[in-house]
Amino acid sequence: MCGIAGIWTAPGQGRISEANLEPMVRALDHRGPDEKGIYLDPSVGLGHARLSLIDLTSGGQPIGNEDQTVWTILNGEIYNYRELRTELERKGHRFYTRTDTEVIVHLYEEDGQGCVDRFNGQFAFAVWDRPNQTLFLARDRFGICPLYYAEHNGYWLFASEVKALLASHLLPSPRLDEQALDQVFTFWAPLPGRTLFRNIHELKPGHTLTLDARQPRLRRYWDFPYRPPEALLRESPRQIAGRILELLKDATGIRLQADVAVGSYLSGGLDSSGLTALIVRHFNREVRTFGLRFQDREFDEGPFQNEMAAFLGVDHHELTASNALIAETFPRVVWHCETPILRTAPVPMYLLSRFVKRQGIKVVCTGEGADEVFGGYDIFREALVRRFVSRQPDSPRRARLLEQLYPQIFRTSRGQKVFRQFILQDSTALCNPLFSHLSRWTNTSRIKRLFSKRLQSDLLGYSAVDELVETLPEDFARRDLLAQAQYLEETIFMSQYLLSSQGDRMAMAHGVEIRPPYLDHRIVDLMSAVPPIWKILGLDEKHILKKTYQDVLPVSITRRTKQPYRAPIQKAFLGQLASEYYRLLLSEKQIEDIGLFDPLKVSGLFHKMEATGGVGEVEGMAVAGILSTQILFEQYLKGASTPKAEQIRWDIRIDRRTP
Repeated sequence: MCGIAGIWTAPGQGRISEANLEPMVRALDHRGPDEKGIYLDPSVGLGHARLSLIDLTSGGQPIGNEDQTVWTILNGEIYNYRELRTELERKGHRFYTRTDTEVIVHLYEEDGQGCVDRFNGQFAFAVWDRPNQTLFLARDRFGICPLYYAEHNGYWLFASEVKALLASHLLPSPRLDEQALDQVFTFWAPLPGRTLFRNIHELKPGHTLTLDARQPRLRRYWDFPYRPPEALLRESPRQIAGRILELLKDATGIRLQADVAVGSYLSGGLDSSGLTALIVRHFNREVRTFGLRFQDREFDEGPFQNEMAAFLGVDHHELTASNALIAETFPRVVWHCETPILRTAPVPMYLLSRFVKRQGIKVVCTGEGADEVFGGYDIFREALVRRFVSRQPDSPRRARLLEQLYPQIFRTSRGQKVFRQFILQDSTALCNPLFSHLSRWTNTSRIKRLFSKRLQSDLLGYSAVDELVETLPEDFARRDLLAQAQYLEETIFMSQYLLSSQGDRMAMAHGVEIRPPYLDHRIVDLMSAVPPIWKILGLDEKHILKKTYQDVLPVSITRRTKQPYRAPIQKAFLGQLASEYYRLLLSEKQIEDIGLFDPLKVSGLFHKMEATGGVGEVEGMAVAGILSTQILFEQYLKGASTPKAEQIRWDIRIDRRTP
């Protein structure tokens, strides 16, 4: 991946200045430390910070077509570029590099904006069509690569990160979008299209934006597919698993394309173990793997990593994320996220990518997307059990199912009582299409009790859930329960949090590109046609993926109890809150000055945590959420100035403006 940035204005309305574009590119240096490029036209400026992975010598950007009438900048990868290039060369197109980026301008010449439908990849790109004076922006189907935009005084700006937009000096001082903050404390992230900053927008996954002399036009070109019952596959799980295995081999193989070494993250779970096994068996026996360790056994998966590393014979490297290091690194992570976070889980991923980069690795294959696509999350199983309990309240199987779902909770009588109350509390909401997630969102929303009276007043009458409902597909209410749950998880949690705060932002903070083979759209399309009963068989999650890997992985891995990736919150901050930085951040004066939280309630929460040594899960999320919101406000919203830096020495500079 790289960093892209640009400015557009309608012909005759203004002039593009390098002085505005240069600081935007400079703000993305961490994403693309290898080369810098710029293209200037009277109506457009394109900037690029390159992380060189393919065609290291001649693949710099911006890249144009043969007659230099179409130009592009790309963040990400076009994995099927070789097939597309062969097709385009047969039609007479001439290529001057070996990079995947060059395919974009030539396919745009052939297919126009429909080119985006042909790409298999992870991307955010801009195309400048000079003859038609049109700027075309596109983002990949799943939102693996970020892209943001804003408009002010006739200037449209876009960039890979919000901080680059703010560096342009063309936008007014940033202001908090309070509704987006409410969304974070409901869904863990802003809804697609929103950011924490007023009038700064995210280009949604699977969308394009066209800017020309007419009105700006947003278009959705892809959405997560849904198949009604009559269109589902009638094949056996074994047959489906065979097809998935062949697709996974290809999806993994094309994601290993690079002129630099490609590593693999290995947690010891099913997803990363399966991918690494495919790499070792079919592509590269010398692949280097990387995994996270934690001080506390509650979070640590080290023994499973070591088991898989020994089984595969790979060169495995481990990094231990200590509690103190998590607390120390947290503010820097928030700066990269550009949004509050309710978990510390992104922090170890930040530390891991730094560790990987220091080992000389720029690219890693990762297991993101497998839980969403194959049905691996507890929230999916929980929804199915809750539905069964609601429909069959007298069934003798009820207690056994509840205990199977969360055995750790049933170790105490109090845990059993609380969980049964939770399961039964919303049985009347069974017909609600948001049934699978409403309990989670309601639980998270309890943190909003800590909002200040002013913020609560400003949000009076607003509902984040109602806003979400307005964006759902027309047929959403008619879909089966698992399909509804998967769609909500894929479009909100995955694209807005997992692939962003915990994914792209943490990897690209150190110039490392993540490549998730499970998010190949061909795999997603096939899994959308699999009957829900085969995705979760009884309470056996990811049944098809386990079938896929049954002859690839040891039984101890395919049958192990799923351990979700988590990182410590309370243990990380206990003992660190007394530091001068956190003490000032949480002081009554600072809380009052920023005005988003109630000082007395916040003080009570942190005193409780320090006095008891621990609080509940929701209170733990409140700790992370309050700290990250206060930090974000200090970093972006309190008039912080951008430090001056040396002028960029452009590796590529094209200036087509008239003097």
